[in-house]
Amino acid sequence: MDILLISEYILLASLALFALASIRIATRKTIAMGMVGISGLSIAVATILILVQNIYGLGFSRDIAYALVILGPVGTIAFARVLRG
Repeated sequence: MDILLISEYILLASLALFALASIRIATRKTIAMGMVGISGLSIAVATILILVQNIYGLGFSRDIAYALVILGPVGTIAFARVLRG
């Protein structure tokens, strides 16, 4: 095992912890905290998918990550516009 692979696994573990923290933030009672939590979760999952593509060579995970990065802010903006009225 080389140092790059070890660092990728450490980054994967820290991103998993960040995803769990984002889920906890998303379950708060206010709508704003829910939006912040879901935004953080989408960033964490997209980064995890890119890492999985680099480690294991799965090509489709990069496409899913790109779609998640694009659709995450679009969904947040749409939800904010609906709440604003």
